[in-house]
Amino acid sequence: MPMQRPAQPEILPPEDDAAASEQREAAEPLRARLRGGGQFFSDENLDLLAHLLDDWFRIPGTPIRFGLDGLIGLVPGLGDVLAGLASCILIFAAWLRGVPYVALARMLVNLALDVLIGAIPFLGDAFDIAWKANRRNYALMTRHLRQPHRHTWKDYVFLALIGLVLAVIFVTPLLVLVWIAAWLLHRT
Repeated sequence: MPMQRPAQPEILPPEDDAAASEQREAAEPLRARLRGGGQFFSDENLDLLAHLLDDWFRIPGTPIRFGLDGLIGLVPGLGDVLAGLASCILIFAAWLRGVPYVALARMLVNLALDVLIGAIPFLGDAFDIAWKANRRNYALMTRHLRQPHRHTWKDYVFLALIGLVLAVIFVTPLLVLVWIAAWLLHRT
């Protein structure tokens, strides 16, 4: 009589609910797209994008450089919004690559300053050329990717100053309204 082999234990996958399984299946196409976009968001391509947007052209005889951001910004209103949307590619790529949130916040503030001040006719265009938000954001991204979880005191000071400025911007009109209301109440 032949010798029987002991039965191998059956390994069952862990039980999970249908919702978690559906969530994993729904996320799979997104993961595949992001994996495919890895080459698109390479350092070389993002550096090229920042260069194209901020310093592709040079004014002959001067060290002044500008990019498509400065040129598109010459179109009143719409130009700065379109340039800002193009700049969002860099921030999205940084988020995909795992840049810490403090660096992403700095990148968003750089972009917001570029778009908001850039919307001012003429003065804003000069600011766009000088500020170079995309070059700044690319440098922030590469620094934080090389040294993850290492934030400098400058990161926090910068964000604190921006928070303070925003607080002053929002509180000042309220204080002025309270002052006007108090002045009107005392006159009557």
